[in-house]
Amino acid sequence: MHSLPDFPWDRLAPFEHQAAAHPGGLVDLSVGTPVDPTPRVVRDALTAGSDAPGYPATYGTPELREAVAAWFARRWGIHTVDREGVLPTIGSKELVAWLPTLLGLGAGDAVVHPALAYPTYDIGARLAGADPVASDSLTGLGPRRVGMIWVNSPANPHGAVLPVAHLAKVVAWARERGTVVASDECYLEFGWEARPASVLDPDVNGGSLDGVLAVHSMSKRSNMAGYRAGFVAGDVALVRRLLGIRKHAGMMVPAPVQGAMVAALGDDAHVDNQRKRYLARRSMLRPALEAAGFRIDHSEGGLYLWATRNEPCWDTVAWFAALGILVAPGDFYGPGGSRHVRIALTATDEGVSAAAARLEAWHAGPSSMAR
Repeated sequence: MHSLPDFPWDRLAPFEHQAAAHPGGLVDLSVGTPVDPTPRVVRDALTAGSDAPGYPATYGTPELREAVAAWFARRWGIHTVDREGVLPTIGSKELVAWLPTLLGLGAGDAVVHPALAYPTYDIGARLAGADPVASDSLTGLGPRRVGMIWVNSPANPHGAVLPVAHLAKVVAWARERGTVVASDECYLEFGWEARPASVLDPDVNGGSLDGVLAVHSMSKRSNMAGYRAGFVAGDVALVRRLLGIRKHAGMMVPAPVQGAMVAALGDDAHVDNQRKRYLARRSMLRPALEAAGFRIDHSEGGLYLWATRNEPCWDTVAWFAALGILVAPGDFYGPGGSRHVRIALTATDEGVSAAAARLEAWHAGPSSMAR
């Protein structure tokens, strides 16, 4: 196993303390933790399934796997997902961290992820003893042995939405080399300026799911982060390989949580309502940032605004902290983010409104700040 880096968020602690000292209190826009209530339909299902004396199935109940397949068909027009190719996971982060290991990758194998990316892709490669490679260029990978390649759309941190043609190119490239494509689609429900596509879409994969896996989370779409509920779907043979190892390791989603997932996947209304909440917060925060001199790059989807005013990201973090606002430095996600900050929409309406008001007051000048 390669050595692991320090947990990056520890470096934000001094700025959190500074921001918390603001007279109006701390507005934390640094993390993507949902804050809105878990939908009643989900909580009722959890309660109904709480009498669960036996062990849950690692593979998930047939009802859960069928609910995932039905969700892809109803919500995304994808009818090629076989319930045999669906596997519940304990949230999505654990699968991201362990997928290279579960696929048997190791020394000499490259795990490719975007140049600006969720740090756990890199960690997962290191845990497997494989080589993490940050690259947005397929041609630049050369002759190395690529065991798997991550794509992420809408992307964390910068919210870019990958076109269907780009995803199709990645799948075709990977199939020529026997490489697994893993698509992190945790923000798929949140496209603002472009409609995201799943890697399971036939327009991406030609109607075959061979060598393709889609990773999903219930955390953002259904405010279920505390439930640790996710799933992976795609190539049946690959899913069965993952299942075999996960059975041995006891990687089981609790039965009541599986029931809650069925309810969440069968109800679109709460997701549409949550989209409206995030869109309203985005519509409030983005113009306030732009008025304060920030440029918003990408951010076509997802739950973040990727902001810059062309200065070192830690200088920007300090500037926001003086306003009582905590944001994430872009270099947490790779060197290419060194002049950006990531600003989350996952704060309460009151928190986002307060952040926007502070930005507008700063823009208006000292007299407004005094008020």
